[in-house]
Amino acid sequence: MEKWKKIAAHIGAYPAALAKWLAVGALIGGIGGVIGSLFHIGVNYATQMRAAHPWILYLLPALGLIIVGLYRVTKVEGKDTNAVIESVHFGKNVPVLLVPVIFISTVLTHLGGGSAGREGAALQIGGGIGFEAGRLLRLGEKDLPLATLCGMSAVFSALFGTPLTAAIFAMEVISVGVFYYAGLIPCLTAALVGYLVSLLMGVPPTRFAVADPGLDPWTMLLVILLAIGCAVVSILFCRGLQKTGKLAARLLPNPYGRVLVGGALVIVLTLLVGNTNYNGAGMEMVEQAVSGEVEPWAWLWKLLFTAVTIGFGYKGGEVVPSFFVGACFGCVLGGAMGLPAGFGAAI
Repeated sequence: MEKWKKIAAHIGAYPAALAKWLAVGALIGGIGGVIGSLFHIGVNYATQMRAAHPWILYLLPALGLIIVGLYRVTKVEGKDTNAVIESVHFGKNVPVLLVPVIFISTVLTHLGGGSAGREGAALQIGGGIGFEAGRLLRLGEKDLPLATLCGMSAVFSALFGTPLTAAIFAMEVISVGVFYYAGLIPCLTAALVGYLVSLLMGVPPTRFAVADPGLDPWTMLLVILLAIGCAVVSILFCRGLQKTGKLAARLLPNPYGRVLVGGALVIVLTLLVGNTNYNGAGMEMVEQAVSGEVEPWAWLWKLLFTAVTIGFGYKGGEVVPSFFVGACFGCVLGGAMGLPAGFGAAI
């Protein structure tokens, strides 16, 4: 009889755990959705301001000094997405000040024309929100990492309008090749709630319409060849960011001097190419690539702009720039190989 009581109690724990994490996921999703939507609106407003007043580009070095100063004053220097990952793995504390600092710093980077995305900041903001919410809810040390993942899912979903992708991305980015199945329902709940909140706040989902060329052996062979080319470019993209960051830190150990030089380099590069297509996140160029119209070397210019921006100390993410690089490269090479250019951009 005692054995059956233990079995019944064990089985009864599952509905309670499910209800708990649905509630926690929904709560964190709501908070993350609001802050993520405000972040999206802030970045878009900064981009529109720079487009309306091109002279703001010349303020990029000064904005860089503000960014470095913010990190130093709030004592969150060196705290980035890795800090959030360490929180999930080892239960380390995520500084609460990281949320407003990365929010403001990323908006300033976009305002000045730095080439960066939003998702790196989204993971840090979301991770900070999830961790603090879990702490306020008095979740145990084993539950705090999952709350952190919920926050990351919610903010990412609010930014891009992709709840399923946001949940999967948050769970996979923590450990490449490892999937946290226990986090699927809480993270998906947080992502869905964050997405609904973003819709209520007027944030449009990021979507593209791509023509299907039809499935046949020749098309598949071309896709395989294009994928190999994209893999090579992705290696170049990752190595470029890593090497630029290490070189900048070695040559310019002072973060203030480093960000000044980086801002000046972005200005020079912008004047050199003669347009502002490579400043900011660049989602409009992704749209052009999907429509089949980009310059042959647009992907390489974006890679260079992003390496300088991130490597010299400005804040933001690398995922949207990687979308830009991949879409433009796929559009050019796919079109040259005989695939529809827009389909090549999507690949």
